[in-house]
Amino acid sequence: MTADNRVTISRPEDILGFIPHALGLWPKESLVAVTLRGQTLGATLRVDLPPERSERVLAAYSRRIGEYLEADHDADGVLLAFFSDNGWDDGGALAHGLPLLEALEPVLAHGGLALRDAWFIGSDHWRSAFCTDLECCPLPGRPVDQILDSRLNAEMVFRGSSVRESPGLLEPADQPVLDPEFMGAEDAMLGELLLRWRRRKSFEEMLDAWTGVLDSCRPDEFDGEAAVFLRASLRVPAWRDAVVVLAAAGKAVACGGAEAFGFFEHEDDDADSLAIPPGLCPAAPTAGTAPVAGKSTEAADLSVMRYGDVLLGLYPENPDWKRLTSLDQVLAVLSRHGGGEARAATLTIRGWIQWCRGSGSFAHELLSQADAEQQGYRLAELLAELVTRGTLCGWAKSKSSAWRKFGGAAA
Repeated sequence: MTADNRVTISRPEDILGFIPHALGLWPKESLVAVTLRGQTLGATLRVDLPPERSERVLAAYSRRIGEYLEADHDADGVLLAFFSDNGWDDGGALAHGLPLLEALEPVLAHGGLALRDAWFIGSDHWRSAFCTDLECCPLPGRPVDQILDSRLNAEMVFRGSSVRESPGLLEPADQPVLDPEFMGAEDAMLGELLLRWRRRKSFEEMLDAWTGVLDSCRPDEFDGEAAVFLRASLRVPAWRDAVVVLAAAGKAVACGGAEAFGFFEHEDDDADSLAIPPGLCPAAPTAGTAPVAGKSTEAADLSVMRYGDVLLGLYPENPDWKRLTSLDQVLAVLSRHGGGEARAATLTIRGWIQWCRGSGSFAHELLSQADAEQQGYRLAELLAELVTRGTLCGWAKSKSSAWRKFGGAAA
């Protein structure tokens, strides 16, 4: 964290202006909780508001929020923002939201989190949950323009941050171009890769090609031949997962997991090289990254654990967020080259990256698009189940490993 990346918050309008930038969208019918570590903002959590407001539902909902916030072990306080349009017309927004606030307070206190402040925010007005002074907080509330015109919101916009009205990540320009010739070339490439996918040499050459793309400063500059290869490689499930592990944890873990799962079959040292398109400019293989044959069972078991743990955000302790951001950009480009299984793979991995960043709304939108592209795409189904259950990615639970949109913290 550097001083240049810090932003100073002094008024409620600044906090409420920061939340949409932290989430990437203006929340709708949502509870947003921001943990505090002394005077420093910590993690930001957004959860849909409960559709029912019975005592039983509110109690269960509050317990779930408390469990989520426990993940920030350094937090000693919390701020709550209730985004809803219910109750503003008749001036009852405060009364509508108070039962949930009252249900949350004892749960937060039990978890050692002091409720520092809370607000209700609608499309046109916002107000403090605790202010009863009509001169300070007139009915129905203060205009939302005060949030939009806040100093911090202006600073975030100046830094290049933008806020979407909805969780949609895909623009009309992101729709795939249906080119039969391109898709035919992709199918032909897949046929070649399926003949080689269990060869260690081909596997490592594929990872080196992806490494070159991810580590370049121009992740979207590759030609059609390169796009054919990259998309086809994602249609081999074992290779698709290895690309994810490569980006987050490095080549050694990707190779180790493949070795432990028994992907590789015996082959001679002089096996033919994989035909990598010249436009990819693969990185030179790094000596010593692949695990040696005949390693101990203990090491193999560790690799199996790590392969799965990477997908759950449990390993490594700190993922390579720069590579994951590059991967997201590359996949966005590849998804526009055509539909089918490859597009479902790109959307699914992008959804996984959003889940790792702690953005369940964006993750759900991308995973839904993946399912629409190819019904029954298994990885998308598994990840969607995690998102629907409200499961948090392991990296998003820790201050040290969580993704930082602005490269620093707010204080």
